[in-house]
Amino acid sequence: MTFYDDLLLQLLAAVGAALFAGNLVALVRRRRDQETAPTRASAGSSDLPEAPVARTLLYMALGLIVMTWGIASLIAA
Repeated sequence: MTFYDDLLLQLLAAVGAALFAGNLVALVRRRRDQETAPTRASAGSSDLPEAPVARTLLYMALGLIVMTWGIASLIAA
């Protein structure tokens, strides 16, 4: 395996882990975002008042799959 192949697999695992962790944080912070939503909405912000659960769980699952695929490819190589 060349250096670039190994680097690509490491990046694949890192991007999957970041996608999973970022959406996990969004899911955990959902309650706090819901409490502060009226303040942000009155300020004219176009942000979502809270993270949509279905989309967040979908992205977490996708990140977990990509991360697992990258780690498994690293181990198999």
